[in-house]
Amino acid sequence: MTRAKGFPENGELVVCTVTSVKNFGAFVTLDEYDGKEGFVHVRDVATGWVKYIRDFIREGQKIVCKVLGVDSSKGHIDLSLKSVNDHQKREKIQQWKNENKAEKLVEIIAERISISVDEAYEMFAKDLLDVYETLYGAFESAVAYPDDFTEEFSGDWIETFMEVAKENVMPPFVEIDSILEMTSSAPNGIELIKKALAAGLKAAEGENAVISSIGSPRYRVVVTASEYKDAEDIMKKVTAKVMSEFTAAGGTVALKRESK
Repeated sequence: MTRAKGFPENGELVVCTVTSVKNFGAFVTLDEYDGKEGFVHVRDVATGWVKYIRDFIREGQKIVCKVLGVDSSKGHIDLSLKSVNDHQKREKIQQWKNENKAEKLVEIIAERISISVDEAYEMFAKDLLDVYETLYGAFESAVAYPDDFTEEFSGDWIETFMEVAKENVMPPFVEIDSILEMTSSAPNGIELIKKALAAGLKAAEGENAVISSIGSPRYRVVVTASEYKDAEDIMKKVTAKVMSEFTAAGGTVALKRESK
C-alpha cells in the first residue's frame, strides 16, 4: 500500500496529509501514492455549511478521504473528507499503519539475508502482495497458519521471513458478541439457566467462547476466531444450543446481537 504507484481508483479510501488550506478547499498529498497531490473542495470537507474551513481541516493534519474522481492525464485527484465516517477512518488508518510496519519488516528481512529492499520485493514481497493484497496480511497469515504458509511459499527467504513474522506480528482474530435474555418461572430457574449455558459452551467444541452474566436476566456470549465467518458459525452453535435447551425446559429466551 505505501509503495503503491500510479493513481488511486474512484471510491477508494486514501490516507492524506494536508499541505495547504484555502477558503475554497484544501490541498493534500496522498501518502500511499508517492505524495501525489489531491484536492478537497470546501463542499466536501463536512456536511452542512462550512463557515470556517479551518474548524474542520488544518495544515499538517493526517486525514482519510474518499476518491471522487481521477484525471491521470492532468494529475488531478478530487477527494471528499465528509464521505468517510469515523469507523472507516479508524480502520483505514490502522490498515495504513500496519502496512508501514510490514514494509519495515521487509527491510529487516532484507538486511538479515544481505540483499537490498528492492531485491526483497522482487524475491518475495511482490508475490505475497499478489496473493494477500497487503504485506501485513501476508505476515498475519504466516503467524496464524505457518504450516499452510510454508507449503505455499519457499525459497532462501522463507526461514527468515517466518522468524521476523513471529517476532513482530500477533495472530489476527475477530471478536463478536451476543446478548441472551433468559427468564424462567420454575423454582429451579437459575439451575436451568446454568445448565443451558453450559450446554451452549459445550456446543462450541473447544473453540474460544465465553459466557458471562451482565445482570440477570442478561448474559453475554463472546466468541473469538481468526475469521469472521468462523466466529459467526461458533456463535450460531452456542446460542442455538442454549435457546433449544432452555425453551425445552420451559424457559423464555431472546437473542440480541451487538456490533463490534
